[in-house]
Amino acid sequence: MDGPVGLKKISSQCSIPEMDDFDQLSRLLDKPRLNIERQRSFDERSLSELSQGFARAGVDNYENYSPGVRSGFNTPASSARNSFEPHPMVADAWESLRRSLVYFKGQPVGTIAAVDHQAEEVLNYDQVFVRDFVPSALAFLMNGEPDIVRNFLLKTLHLQGWEKRIDRFKLGEGVMPASFKVLHDPVRKTDTLIADFGESAIGRVAPVDSGFWWIILLRAYTKSTGDLTLAESPDCQKGMKLILTLCLSEGFDTFPTLLCADGCSMIDRRMGIYGYPIEIQALFFMALRCALSMLKQDDAEGKECVERIVKRLHALSYHMRGYFWLDFQQLNDIYRYKTEEYSHTAVNKFNVIPDSIPEWVFDFMPTRGGYFIGNVSPARMDFRWFALGNCVAILSSLATPEQSMAIMDLIEARWDELVGEMPLKISYPAIESHEWRIVTGCDPKNTRWSYHNGGSWPVLLWLVTAACIKTGRPQIARRAIELAESRLLKDGWPEYYDGKLGRYVGKQARKYQTWSIAGYLVAKMMLEDPSHLGMISLEEDKQMKPVIKRSSSWTC
Repeated sequence: MDGPVGLKKISSQCSIPEMDDFDQLSRLLDKPRLNIERQRSFDERSLSELSQGFARAGVDNYENYSPGVRSGFNTPASSARNSFEPHPMVADAWESLRRSLVYFKGQPVGTIAAVDHQAEEVLNYDQVFVRDFVPSALAFLMNGEPDIVRNFLLKTLHLQGWEKRIDRFKLGEGVMPASFKVLHDPVRKTDTLIADFGESAIGRVAPVDSGFWWIILLRAYTKSTGDLTLAESPDCQKGMKLILTLCLSEGFDTFPTLLCADGCSMIDRRMGIYGYPIEIQALFFMALRCALSMLKQDDAEGKECVERIVKRLHALSYHMRGYFWLDFQQLNDIYRYKTEEYSHTAVNKFNVIPDSIPEWVFDFMPTRGGYFIGNVSPARMDFRWFALGNCVAILSSLATPEQSMAIMDLIEARWDELVGEMPLKISYPAIESHEWRIVTGCDPKNTRWSYHNGGSWPVLLWLVTAACIKTGRPQIARRAIELAESRLLKDGWPEYYDGKLGRYVGKQARKYQTWSIAGYLVAKMMLEDPSHLGMISLEEDKQMKPVIKRSSSWTC
């Protein structure tokens, strides 16, 4: 690599003893920041539109909803928070979150995955995971503490610049680490970073989502602070381009979606998501849009990268909105598909056999509502619901406004199945019996209604809350938060819950899971001050809206 971050050869465990070049970069970026007022409103969204959303939600007088709303979101976040009586959980959550902080050379650089002192084995829960840190980062940004987020972005950017080799095979230059840990040497008084790019992960799969979350978090930092110097620095510009180069490269694939292996995202074990999982496609779409707003076009390389992003976004939005979307009408159409169709006039373009539609989906699908299904590929449609992908689709505006409202309609109509007694089902329904043996490889952790196989994950609370606020349905988020507050603190902030309704603490769930704690805090702060949504929400690009005539059941 050119520039301050040099290319160095390392083993599969990349060790960074001193990071002098990182410190130099950090000092260069510590120049006085631009005096730009923090963005306190939704992108391109008027106060009148938001008030209409609150009216639909049953808030009779939206002017009493929040001081931030009354003043057009110009009131500081702290004033908005002070207008609410804090829940007893909030203080405990902040205390626990701060206990999870990780320091490198005296500076906070992230949060470990869990602070469970009762656990028999540490495993990798003492590491800073890129995807896990996102809700922690948002909590600190919303609380006016951006330095830790900036440190994290710079540390992971430096790790990206190192050559990665696993079993003599070189990974792509743009791959971001799944996690890293800090080793303290009290004798030599030195700190060392050790990163994992997949060589230590279960299944030895590289994290496709890490790079996307990094770009999304970089935009969130920029929107929250108004500090453009970090995103516009040569190294951050290069880091974004390296990530996108991996994804935008041309090959044999005829689809604009990304082909991914099992275990490459939050669902980090074999769960039958091989192919084009909705979580990765939604994150890919959002990262492309975030990068588009931050990439500079002052040279030929920058202009070419932006042009490729724009073309891919148009193709990806058309593909996802058309082929991944499922509602009552579309389900009926698939049920009546003909097979063995040939040429460009085919309606059943993926040659899906109608008999492969699972029985549960006919009862699950309400008359009003819809969602993006889990996967689409030749002769295969995975009809399972995946929460993260659908929430990110709303936040990134991959979902049209009509589709976003339909997703919220589905959550309300199928509350017991998707929310139950602890928000939120990561996937629905659970796979079991013979299918479980085939799909998961008899995975004892992913038994039915547990872990990623239909388990309930409190961390998803922040995502569904953000989606609720964006669609003008805050009452759904409020109801979900109240459910979480009835159990989370008492149960010790577990990683996940088991059972059809999420009634039981997960059989292998760690206590004081950091992203469960941070997810709750972010949900609370967003509901109390909806202007925070601007960090992680993108408004619809009218130019990408395709003409789709597949469905008549979307609600307005």
